[in-house]
Amino acid sequence: MAEASQGHRGHVLLPRSCCHPRGAASSHAELAACTMTLATATPASSVAQAFFCLLLCIPWGSSCPPSCQCTERAGAKAVLCSSQHLQEIPKDIPRDVVFLKLDANSITRIPSNAFRHLSRLEEIDLSGNAIEQIDRAAFRGVAAGLRSLDLSGNRIRSVPKEALLALNAELRLGSNPWHCECALQEVLWEARLDPDSVRDITCHTAPRQEFVGKPLLQVLDAGANFCSVRRRTMDVAVLVTMFGWFAMLVAYVTCYARHNRERSRRHSLPGAQPRAETAL
Repeated sequence: MAEASQGHRGHVLLPRSCCHPRGAASSHAELAACTMTLATATPASSVAQAFFCLLLCIPWGSSCPPSCQCTERAGAKAVLCSSQHLQEIPKDIPRDVVFLKLDANSITRIPSNAFRHLSRLEEIDLSGNAIEQIDRAAFRGVAAGLRSLDLSGNRIRSVPKEALLALNAELRLGSNPWHCECALQEVLWEARLDPDSVRDITCHTAPRQEFVGKPLLQVLDAGANFCSVRRRTMDVAVLVTMFGWFAMLVAYVTCYARHNRERSRRHSLPGAQPRAETAL
């Protein structure tokens, strides 16, 4: 890094990084150079110029996470955090990122609003992690612009359908230990799935043992309908509940009738009338 040099009339020639075309230093070393420029510039005009440079050098929302590499791809910012042993999604991802690679890490959960501040995000690669939980609002704020989402090769058994059906992105969901149920079936029907990865969505567990180990698409093509199973279960539950209420009503009416019959019998017994007249 070239040091600042003294120019004509006391002005300071600043390092080129301080006038970075994107308005920020591209590394911590360049930021340190800008700070050194401010410290060594003595004339008032030079101090003002160096201070303005320092403001440009501060990475306002454009800093790169320590374990990631920030670069450009097709003229757009890409943040590469592959194979960095990350256990959670970094908090300091640049706001102008378009391509985000978080594959081959140890991330276990995608919390709500995990990418909300990344309004330009178009592609997310989360494949090869240990993701088990995806919150309903995990992709809030990026649903409209996201074009590709890779969740393959994780530990996902189930996912709130609202988290995926709100996306316009093409999804890769294969190589997960899926529990085949109605929500997954609805995702398969309504979401935009990558055609090459659909066959990799396999039933690791299922309501019926005969479906285990088979591709979900094959199970559905054979006539299975997990949503109808859920509806039948709900219908049975409603019938059981209604029967319980009916049984309670019958029991109440029976007890009430028995009580009235016993009361009438006591009033009709001999000796009940004299006691009543004595009382008068």
